[in-house]
Amino acid sequence: MDDQPLVNINGLAHVILTVTEYKKSRQFYTRLLPAFGMTLAHDGPDFFYHVGARTAIGIRKCNPKFQEEQFQQYRLGLHHLCFRALSREDVDTAEKLVISLGAKIVRGPKVREWAPEYYYVLFEDPDGIRLEVNFVPGTGLLKNDANFGFGEEFIRVGVEDLTNYYYVLFEDPDGIRLEVNFIPGTGLLKKTTQILALERNLLE
Repeated sequence: MDDQPLVNINGLAHVILTVTEYKKSRQFYTRLLPAFGMTLAHDGPDFFYHVGARTAIGIRKCNPKFQEEQFQQYRLGLHHLCFRALSREDVDTAEKLVISLGAKIVRGPKVREWAPEYYYVLFEDPDGIRLEVNFVPGTGLLKNDANFGFGEEFIRVGVEDLTNYYYVLFEDPDGIRLEVNFIPGTGLLKKTTQILALERNLLE
């Protein structure tokens, strides 16, 4: 079987975000993006553009008739934007940075099961657009035995996720990982709403 792509793509060239809070967004992104290794390539009254870190981000002032609207993840268009970091330490540093910029931390930094050792922080820009910085070691989901965990989180029933998985993960003095979580309704197991999960920490 021929695994060669029909079109050879070399990363994501750019993403343009449309905002209502243009002045606040400029203050936010012109401090955030250079810290991510990006350079301001264009700075205008309605549009500015940073290039670097193997991509580019543009911020565009919205049409005046949409000025009173707010970002909604489940409307048509962008759900969230994620930057790939090179280490867990970069994710931790990103959290401290966005807090210093006055951004709202939605959750993290923490590990999730969307890929092996998926570590991330999720936050919002001045318009409430959700941004993420994550780190996944190695080849992530491209590993032969890897799988996309908790896929039911991405199934919608009406206006709610099928599984609203809420949890805290921590370690005991021996390094054993403990998790306490809550799944409303019958969740994935169709039997219980509370689980105490234990797993041996195999990470060095």
